Amino acid sequence: MKKLQVAIFISGRGSNLESLIQSSYKKQSLVKVQLVISNNSKAKGLVIAKKNKIPSIHCVQRKNFENKVIKYLKNIDIICLAGFMQVLDSKFVRKWRLRLINIHPSYLPAFKGLNAQNQAIEAKATYSGCSVHYVTSKIDSGKIILQKKVKILKKDNTESLSKKILIEEHTIYPKALQMVAKKILSKKK
Repeated sequence: MKKLQVAIFISGRGSNLESLIQSSYKKQSLVKVQLVISNNSKAKGLVIAKKNKIPSIHCVQRKNFENKVIKYLKNIDIICLAGFMQVLDSKFVRKWRLRLINIHPSYLPAFKGLNAQNQAIEAKATYSGCSVHYVTSKIDSGKIILQKKVKILKKDNTESLSKKILIEEHTIYPKALQMVAKKILSKKK
């Protein structure tokens, strides 16, 4: 069976990138990570891509970012945003509808946008979590694919909550990617 080709957009350390790559190596995986694109030339995730022999590019220009990377996406079936800290152009988002997914460190719809873990702590929420969702032109508002709750303890702070959420992200993001791949493949039949 031919696997779907995945591009992963990153801006930082690449821990979700690593979990997606490792998951793609499993025999039953429906995807292969073909490309890593970063908007940060110093992103540690680029080292992870190199270590795994996955081609990577970086394009630090915000203006026309999508036009600059589109030529690299010709054979790509799915794009995963993994800590990609840039809002994509709505035209680009529409073109990749139901094939562009993101992970967010909150139990959406709560705490959208930046610093979600800190938002949860400041709101004295009893739980937060992580959500994988389809990307739409509205920030963190696309249809949810998979979520996991994380209990917030009284002793938690932004850092401890972030660590707990990240552990769950590494579990649900690969699962959600497989779910999306299965949907796409079923439509191709």
